[in-house]
Amino acid sequence: MASAQTYPVRVETDYPERSSRPLALLGLLFWIKAVLLLPHFILLFFLNIAVFVAVVVGYLVVLFTGKYPRGLFDLVVGATRWQTRMTLWLYGITDKYPPFGLR
Repeated sequence: MASAQTYPVRVETDYPERSSRPLALLGLLFWIKAVLLLPHFILLFFLNIAVFVAVVVGYLVVLFTGKYPRGLFDLVVGATRWQTRMTLWLYGITDKYPPFGLR
């Protein structure tokens, strides 16, 4: 089992001292926030297709070489980060609108 310092993926968010009341109101109308995230949903749909292909290719590469390619790893981790940031905003855990990007 890997320790927290060496594990390649960690999820952290700061506890907000103050939350946005208008965004909390939008949380009651969940579908409005979902509409605001529509560009993210569209891009992540296609990105997740690429991630699926990368995982299959990575599996085969690991099977034959014993090493996971760094580029494929970065793609999968970046897509996971993006989707996590989007989900955190959608559920009201953070007030910061998620940026478009893998970092």
